[in-house]
Amino acid sequence: MDVAPAIVVISPVALKTAQKLSTVLDESLIHGFARRGSKPNVDYHLSFSEPMDHLRSLFQSGTPIIGICAAGILIRALAPVLAEKRNEPPVIAVSEDGSSVVPLLGGHRGANALAHEIAEILKGHAAITTAGDNVFGVALDDPPEGWTLANPTDAKSVMAHMLAGDTVKLSGQADWLEAATLPTADDADLEIIATEEPQDGHHSKLVFHPQTHVVGLGCSRGCSLEELDDLLQKGLQQANISIGAVAAFASIDLKADEVAMNKLAARYNKPFRLFTADELNEHKERLQNPSDVVFAEVGCYGVSEGSALAGVGSSGALVLEKQKTANATVAIAKASAPINHEKIGRARGRLHVIGIGPGQEAWRTPEASSWLAEADEVVGYGLYLDLVSSLIRGKQRHAFPLGAEEERVRFALERAGQGHNVALVCSGDSGVYAMGALVFELLDRPQENGGVSDAARRVEVASAPGISAMIALSNRIGAPLGHDFCAISLSDLLTPWETIQQRLEGAAIGDFVIGFYNPVSKRRRTQLAWAREKLLKHRPEDTPVILGSNIGREDEAISTTTLKDLKVDDVDMLTTVIVGCSQTRLGGDGHSLHFVYTPRGYAKKIDAPTKETETAA
Repeated sequence: MDVAPAIVVISPVALKTAQKLSTVLDESLIHGFARRGSKPNVDYHLSFSEPMDHLRSLFQSGTPIIGICAAGILIRALAPVLAEKRNEPPVIAVSEDGSSVVPLLGGHRGANALAHEIAEILKGHAAITTAGDNVFGVALDDPPEGWTLANPTDAKSVMAHMLAGDTVKLSGQADWLEAATLPTADDADLEIIATEEPQDGHHSKLVFHPQTHVVGLGCSRGCSLEELDDLLQKGLQQANISIGAVAAFASIDLKADEVAMNKLAARYNKPFRLFTADELNEHKERLQNPSDVVFAEVGCYGVSEGSALAGVGSSGALVLEKQKTANATVAIAKASAPINHEKIGRARGRLHVIGIGPGQEAWRTPEASSWLAEADEVVGYGLYLDLVSSLIRGKQRHAFPLGAEEERVRFALERAGQGHNVALVCSGDSGVYAMGALVFELLDRPQENGGVSDAARRVEVASAPGISAMIALSNRIGAPLGHDFCAISLSDLLTPWETIQQRLEGAAIGDFVIGFYNPVSKRRRTQLAWAREKLLKHRPEDTPVILGSNIGREDEAISTTTLKDLKVDDVDMLTTVIVGCSQTRLGGDGHSLHFVYTPRGYAKKIDAPTKETETAA
């Protein structure tokens, strides 16, 4: 498991058991239930007030869950979000006294092994319920690292027949299969075969491939996926090797962003590993087709052959020398044993720009949580990193102060350029007054004009949306953004004040609802007052204004006033301000029912007489 488990405590009675586990399981945090408004237990590393929401959030982020509670709580919480079992994280129910440990989900993704470890720590019993593990000592649908099953959908059928008493014939060499207690017979109808060659499996035949091969790729810039894939297929056929026996695709690091190579890796669900020219040159003497032309272009004497050989190491050898088309080359090498792809070359760097919303866990998207859990390193303003501490425990954390936005984005891109999986954490939405735009601006600039390195330009960049402060505040108070609206930052640090004035005047004339970001600062106190006076020329004095800070957090504060009564002293740097348009209404009874909304125009339909009303009249 790449992510440390979360130890979830619903009742304080389970705390002692949780602490025993936390001291042994590296980086595991105790997540404890604390009712909203109550003081959290100081022994909890992280507190939550909504158990069901918290459990679902952990599960959807890919975080393994050790729930020290009744199994039924976990089942009811997670049932609505269960989907593909091959992608689910381990979920384990542990009795409060630690005597029973039951893996509920992800048994073949680490839950069974973790359950045994927990049972040993707590001196309890691991109740493993997956049949293959119990009877045969092996899970055929979950081969060990370095092996792959060509026809996983048939595993259940073969296992069922063996559990019913049928025997199986083993073919090929696989120590892990030979060590299992399978009911074998040479004349059996069922068959399990271990081979690097292409084989068709079916309901009574399972085909396992040792991942002992690396495919080296080379291509001209802009080569089509179809040309590269066609060459790959011909190469595999010529070498008589199944795609299942391929541990990874590999190439020179200059090709990190080559579209065809990345799409090919995605098509076959293979890692794409990269080597520097110097690393490839270490295998110069082993090349079958060294090229001075290639050396002049990229600094090594062979890309596809060199990458394949670098991937299998000094004990491996080429089994297919360079094959080529007009725009692509492919070579294949074989290692003496199954390959751990993470130990060869490096990955293409990845930068995930993540909007975490206002900070409340339930408002963070599962995609954002999953990307945070997967990241090797996290970069961001220290406060934002604290808000996601439960998901980044044990990861390299790079905290930057306010005002160091360019430094933090440049750092994140360059770290990704070195092959790391980096998460750049932003409050709200990463594309709304956050770091998203700066990421792409630095990528778009030439390096000599303030841009980033060539390596950083080759990284994979993706953004996860988050709830912006303006959207969160609007939903907390009603629906003031129910009709046309805009957002304006009143900070003139990056935008000339004259430009802000023009935009604000346009919004005032257009009668837009306006969300003001960065309304004031310690040194900047006049802009909001100017905006108030400008808006009063175009909309009524009693136009509703909403002030909100720390939306979705424990110290949330929301208030309403009018445009006439808006005071700069009521606003600070962390306040989001929404000013209604001429149609925005303050509704409710002013006490228990209090909301703000902007009608969209349904009044015409609501007030229009129906046919029944006209007939009655």
